[in-house]
Amino acid sequence: MRRIPFAAALALVALPALSQIPVTTPGPSPHASVTETVAVTEIAVTYSRPAVKGRKIWGALVPYGQVWRAGANENTVVSFSTPVKVEGQPLPAGKYGLHAIPTETSWTVIFSNESRAWGSYSYDQKEDALRVTVTPQASENVERLLYTFDDVTDASATLSLRWERLRVPVKIEVDRVATVTADLAEQLRGLPRFGWQGWNGAAQWLVASGGDLDLASTWAEKSIGLQENGANLMTKAAILEKKGDAKAAAELRKKADEVATEAQRNNIGYQYLAAGQVDLAIAAFQKNTKAFPNSWNAWDSLAEGYAVRGDKKAAIENYTKALSLAKDEAQKKRIEGELAKLR
Repeated sequence: MRRIPFAAALALVALPALSQIPVTTPGPSPHASVTETVAVTEIAVTYSRPAVKGRKIWGALVPYGQVWRAGANENTVVSFSTPVKVEGQPLPAGKYGLHAIPTETSWTVIFSNESRAWGSYSYDQKEDALRVTVTPQASENVERLLYTFDDVTDASATLSLRWERLRVPVKIEVDRVATVTADLAEQLRGLPRFGWQGWNGAAQWLVASGGDLDLASTWAEKSIGLQENGANLMTKAAILEKKGDAKAAAELRKKADEVATEAQRNNIGYQYLAAGQVDLAIAAFQKNTKAFPNSWNAWDSLAEGYAVRGDKKAAIENYTKALSLAKDEAQKKRIEGELAKLR
């Protein structure tokens, strides 16, 4: 008998197994995903998009009163990187299988702790993390099921399921101050902790956003300890003022102005403007023009201060000076625009 080489024999054995590997072709319900970031909270939805194809959807293809996978194929999955509130109810950070029980007048939207199942066939109510009730709305026609994020604000977004002529809105809210504070604290365990800017920026955010003033004070002191300057002294002053110590705040602002660089003093001026203290802002900007007479930015800021005060003549004079010193064409065009408004 003729011998078959070992390699050839091995190939003959492997061929039947290899012949069973299928190719991938487009499916009727393509995979999709959508993401949104609210404050520092990342929200993501992955799903498959069935089409209407002339069929009756609600109450037929998708029966009323039964658990539906809120998409096609495997679980529709929604994930949150931080804790959230869904329709006012708390939901921990995590990944959830999304299901729904539709009726003509209301929908029960279900967040299941099981996110790896195929559709709703193995759905078990005991695995629910949260159920909320929402009201469906008539909407423009959407041929393929679509998830969108609507009405996005600094602290909320509405996740909408859209299919056929229906929109199902689910409001999601985040605790902006708490989540951003936690994120800042985490960042300050990394490289930002080694420079004054990171601690100061975090403290400034807390002050501006109504965060924990004691924590802001701690972070500001960390910044000052690394390098005292006009920027972090102004941050500390803002904290003292919010705590009700206006005298100490004023003294610290005076010290900040004395040691500030051009950019820091400019920032001090804008902080005064934001607080409605226009005269103090103009004084800070004037000091910059004396210290840095060739800086277009110093004259530009002073002009803005006068414009806020309503002194058009002084604003025009200072914008004209800034324009004569500016080299960047974009800045020239912007300043010319400001002059045009004043004239």
